[in-house]
Amino acid sequence: MKELLKKFENKQPEIIFEWSDSESEAEGWVVINSLRGGAAGGGTRMRKGLDRREVESLAKTMEVKFTVSGPAIGGAKSGINFDPNDPRKEEVLRRWYKAVMPLLKNYYGTGGDLNIDEIHEVIPITENYGLWHPQEGIVNGHFHANEPEKIRKIGQLRQGVSKVLEDPHYTPNGPRKYKVADMITGFGVAEAVRHFYSIWGGNLTGKRAIIQGWGNVGAAAACFLAVEGVKIVGIIDRDGGLINPSGFTLDEIRNLFIKREGNKLVADQMIPFAEINEKIWDIGCEIFIPAAASRLVTKEQAERMVNAGLEVISCGANVPFADPEIFFGPIGVWLDEKVSLIPDFIANCGMARVFAYLMSDRALLTDEAIFGDVSKTIKNALQMTFEKNSSRNKVAETSLEIALKQLV
Repeated sequence: MKELLKKFENKQPEIIFEWSDSESEAEGWVVINSLRGGAAGGGTRMRKGLDRREVESLAKTMEVKFTVSGPAIGGAKSGINFDPNDPRKEEVLRRWYKAVMPLLKNYYGTGGDLNIDEIHEVIPITENYGLWHPQEGIVNGHFHANEPEKIRKIGQLRQGVSKVLEDPHYTPNGPRKYKVADMITGFGVAEAVRHFYSIWGGNLTGKRAIIQGWGNVGAAAACFLAVEGVKIVGIIDRDGGLINPSGFTLDEIRNLFIKREGNKLVADQMIPFAEINEKIWDIGCEIFIPAAASRLVTKEQAERMVNAGLEVISCGANVPFADPEIFFGPIGVWLDEKVSLIPDFIANCGMARVFAYLMSDRALLTDEAIFGDVSKTIKNALQMTFEKNSSRNKVAETSLEIALKQLV
């Protein structure tokens, strides 16, 4: 496995597109790790301090993810080094998408990612430049769709991703209407935990969970876990968090989901960040959901959770551990040997799988069909891992080996 990984990590990406904005300090990169199957896919993220290496590592992660989610294409990622809270954000995005339009037309498909919203930013801006859908490059490059096929596939994509959820099983209710794209990744992260316990054995009900990050992924995962009887005992977000040793009720978790301001946790009894960051890692939980930015979880935090009874990690964030390595640095390896580590390319493949499903010939555009397909995809990937390694340790290493054998 280590040889395969070294080979995959060291291989130069096939295409690197570099951009400097003419009207601001923004800079950006599209990294296409390979044009496997004639196309590549991966979302667009924005954060201050982002660099090319981060985009390269995420493109490689996407390539591995497509071995689970399908279709059989290469991995890519777009990254913009710019403050997403800057009022010039929309203008920067407009100029960025105008520059990368030829890639998006022919062989690259994108979507939302950290600080970039699929529905409210990516789709309207790219549509304005004549793109039928942000996944159009995959429809053209991978499927080589003729005109009627292209119209059908893109029609399914447009309808499915933006579909307003009607089934109460998949939405926290409340005054706002939620769409597939709002809930699907967090749903997959929670389903990975549910399937883990059903395959490897153990009862999910009554387990305690800590959630890191209260954006769409962390907050939605918390809602779906709470429905399964998991006690959410701690939430840590960038400005602070909450602790409740006996667990928040399902209604409380749903209310915290609905009350978010953008991707921020909003609560009356919020504990300041410095204080919660000191306490939360020792309160005790069986389940940990890292769903904030990449490379945040330190070795010390990991050790404290393991000492307090941690059993399973389901990665909502890509590359959540503070290691420089792309897939498997010292923290990831250590955790994989101590607990059951469900890697990001399985746990958070929900949105990638939705795109693949909606481009297929058999897609049904119902809540149950879309969410059921994601659940089944994650279950199948974990089942394959279990058949190769039924131990509760080295789950991530085994999963990665299965994926790399398809790529190297």
